[in-house]
Amino acid sequence: MTSHPARRLTLGALVHGSGGHIAGWRHPDARPDGQLDFAFHADLARTLERGRFDALFVADVVAVRGHQLDSLSRTGRAEHFEPLTLLAALSLVTEHIGLAATATTTYHHPFHIARKFASLDHISGGRAAWNVVTSVVPLEAANFGYDRHLEHELRYRRADEFVQVVKALWDSYDDEAVVRDKAGGRYYDPAGLHTPHHRGEHFAVRGPLNISRPPQGHPVVFQAGSSETGREFAARHGEVLFTTQHELGAAQACYADVKARAAARGRAPAHVLVWPGLTPFVASTETEARQRLAELQDLIHDDVARRLVQDNIGDLDLTDHPVDGPLPDIPETNRSKSRRDLLLKPAHDEKLTIRQLAHRFAAGSAVAGTPEQIADHIETWFHAYAADGFNISFPYLPGPAEDFVDQVVPLLQRRGLLRTEYEGTTLRENLGLPRPAAAARHLQETGR
Repeated sequence: MTSHPARRLTLGALVHGSGGHIAGWRHPDARPDGQLDFAFHADLARTLERGRFDALFVADVVAVRGHQLDSLSRTGRAEHFEPLTLLAALSLVTEHIGLAATATTTYHHPFHIARKFASLDHISGGRAAWNVVTSVVPLEAANFGYDRHLEHELRYRRADEFVQVVKALWDSYDDEAVVRDKAGGRYYDPAGLHTPHHRGEHFAVRGPLNISRPPQGHPVVFQAGSSETGREFAARHGEVLFTTQHELGAAQACYADVKARAAARGRAPAHVLVWPGLTPFVASTETEARQRLAELQDLIHDDVARRLVQDNIGDLDLTDHPVDGPLPDIPETNRSKSRRDLLLKPAHDEKLTIRQLAHRFAAGSAVAGTPEQIADHIETWFHAYAADGFNISFPYLPGPAEDFVDQVVPLLQRRGLLRTEYEGTTLRENLGLPRPAAAARHLQETGR
């Protein structure tokens, strides 16, 4: 019999001030002003830390959060903090929880990103994580002077080079190179300085970085991507991977695929953590939990419902179609046929209306039930090798986060799945990930 190394359940929380559900801000118990209320975020971070979460994650786009402006005024996503500013502040009111943020490789520069996340890692004592994305929202391109996004494959080539440069910059100094020797008059040991001198397809970066090596060596790299290109990118660079499967079998297949790709790249599969999404609706009975979900779905405005379907399927205009009517015929386009078929098949097979399909998209990875049922779901997926942990999105805030921490977390702890105390002081230690050696010298020119 093959023995498996001990695994630990890991948890992240996707933090939206108004909640993760598209209509969460409208819930009677939600805080619609939470997006720009730092005290609200601080209280939430401390709640998650009390629940022994590994990390809180702030997603970001460098635009208003939406594909177009037509329905934006009916969501709570027109404004949000710049994430690294928020996380630096949250580092001062927390002690253990990891602090993860999205930063796009399409509309940033490697030196900026390397410097910002290294700074956050120092400020937080080794709790920073970078969620690497290539951007998908059209409005982002327009904010940086482009008519449209870079082509998919080109975005990932740029991202691959971007991450390599950032890692080399994080390794500008050896761990013990900054000596600050007053008596000898030496601030750092010159032999421990490594200037990348990088020149590639997309970037020319001399370096070195103007800050010493981060406490974690490298901040933890988060990544999401379900396409073939995205999975290969994750196999090379990702350490915590967000996935979107809603069925156990599909999640197991994705889990196995990701681990195999990482192993093929010479990486230890245990050092690549897979986190499917989970949106918990917790109540004293399953009926009550399902009612809570239904009530939230009913708050989705018709304009938002049309936009949800348009954004997920693409290349169609539903403006003049009744939201309680069927989907119109959708012509073939140059979008991914497999993804379109995956989305359209249930709509056609089940004869879903536009509103019903929008509700399906909005619910996403929702699991409604008692605390025991939510804990059962987590335990089943973990032991079935469908997940190493979960990226939990609370539908609105703060109530569902408090319910999960107070009612589900104790069950997970009693079952021996979740820690009762943090194991280490850094995010890497708590996730069970190794600290990288300062070995990214392949970008250096010889004869520096």
